[in-house]
Amino acid sequence: MSIDKKKTVYVVHCVDTEGPLHESTAATFQRLKDIANIVVEPTRENLEKIALGKLNLAGKENLACALLDTQLLRYLDTWDKLDAMLHDVMSSEYRRQFMDSCGNGWRFNWFIMDHVGYTDNPRRRDIGYHNIFDHYSEILSEYKGILNDELHWHFHPMSTYREAHVCATSFLRSPHLLDILSRRVIDRQWFPTCFRAGFHAERPDSHWFLEQWIPFDFSNQAVQTAELDMQQSDMVDGRFGDWRRAPMDWSPYHPSHDDYQMPGNCNRVIFRCLNVGTRMRLIDQQQVDLAFARADDGKPTILAFTDHDFRDMRFDIQKVHQMLVSSSSRYPKVQWLHSGARDAASEVLGLDPTPPIKLTVSFEHRPNSFMMRVESNTESFGPQPYLAVKTFDKNYLTDNFDIQIPRRAWTYVFDSQSIQPMSIDKIGIAVNSGNGTTSVVVIDDVRKIVGPDAGVAEGSVG
Repeated sequence: MSIDKKKTVYVVHCVDTEGPLHESTAATFQRLKDIANIVVEPTRENLEKIALGKLNLAGKENLACALLDTQLLRYLDTWDKLDAMLHDVMSSEYRRQFMDSCGNGWRFNWFIMDHVGYTDNPRRRDIGYHNIFDHYSEILSEYKGILNDELHWHFHPMSTYREAHVCATSFLRSPHLLDILSRRVIDRQWFPTCFRAGFHAERPDSHWFLEQWIPFDFSNQAVQTAELDMQQSDMVDGRFGDWRRAPMDWSPYHPSHDDYQMPGNCNRVIFRCLNVGTRMRLIDQQQVDLAFARADDGKPTILAFTDHDFRDMRFDIQKVHQMLVSSSSRYPKVQWLHSGARDAASEVLGLDPTPPIKLTVSFEHRPNSFMMRVESNTESFGPQPYLAVKTFDKNYLTDNFDIQIPRRAWTYVFDSQSIQPMSIDKIGIAVNSGNGTTSVVVIDDVRKIVGPDAGVAEGSVG
C-alpha cells in the first residue's frame, strides 16, 4: 500500500517504563490529601464510595473520583503481575487486534528509567542500575524478529530526601543522572536518542543538559487548562509538567535557549505527548482529530501519548485505537502508522537516513598521562560526545572534552588534574547524529594504552 507521507499521522505509544509499583491504602489517601486537600479515613470502604461518587466531599467529589479512579489504582506491584501483562501485549496475536492503516500491529516505545540512590522506598520500586533495562531487553529478545519496539530513556530527578515516591525537578541535584548514563554506555554499549521527562517536568538545567546529546524530546504536554486540573495542587502554576506556553497543535519545535516552551534555535526537537490512563492532560477524541486535521493539511504529524507499565495498558490501547479509527473515518485521506519514536521523528522532520557516525579514537602517550583524541566522520548532534570512564574501584565518571573542531574532533587528557591514568578500567564514548542514529565505542583494556605504545580504536555501534 502506497503512503502519502505528507498526509500521515505517526502514532507513537510512549511507555514510562518504571517497573512494578505498590501503593498502600494509607498512601493512597495521603496522596488525596496532598493533591486535593481532601481528608478521609483511609479505608477500602471509603475508596469504593469515592469511586461511586457516594461520599460527601464538599463539592470535590469529581476531583476525588478522578484521583482515585478504580482503574488507576490497579497497580501491577510485582514483576510476576507486570510480566503477565507484558507477555500478552508482546504477542503478535494481541498486536494484530489493533492494526494501523497499512495493516501493521501495535508498537511500543519503552522509555526506561533506573531507580537508584534512594534511601526510602515505600512503593517497592525495583532499585538498582540496569534492572529495568535488562528486564525489558530480555523480554524483547524473546520476541526478536517479531517486534520492532524501540528502547529510549526516562529519568526522574532525585528528591531532596532521597524518597523514591516523591517528585523532584532538578538535574543539578541528581548525582545519579551521570552515573546512569555512564553505566549504560560502558556496561550495555547503549545511549539514548529519545527522552521523556519524569513527572513531565523540565527546567532550565534539564533543558540545557538535553541540548548536548539528545536529539528528540517527547515531553511537551501543552493543553488548555481544565478546571479539574486547577484543583490539583501539584499542577497549579507550573508545579509539575509546565508546558503552558508550548505549541498545542501537535507541531514539533526547536526550543528557545531561555525558554524550553517557546520555539527557538536550539539543537533538539520537542514533540507533544499527552497522557492516557491517568488523572490529567489526557488525550481525547478532539486531540486525535486535531492531529488528523493537521496531517490532512499536508503536514506529517506525530501523535504521541504516554502511560505507565505499572498499570494494565490494555485498556489504554483499546481506548486510543478506538479514537484513531474514529478520526480516520472523518479524514479518509489521512493514513496513520504505528511507529517508533525515533523513526517517526526522522520521518516527520524529513531527515535523510544515514549510517551511524564512525568514531575514530586514538591515544598519545605522555609522561604520567595520556591524551585521547576522538574524531568523527561527520558532524555530531551536539557540541561533544558523551565521555564515560569506569575506574578499577568501580566508580563511573564523566567529564567534558576539549573541543578541537566543533562537532568533529575532541581531545581529553588523563592526568593528575583530571582522572589518573592508572585508575582507569574502561572508557566509553557515545554520540548521536542529527537524525538520531547512535554510535558507541567502548575501550575495555585501557592499561595497554597507559604504557608507551599508543593504540587506536574505532567503531560505530548503533
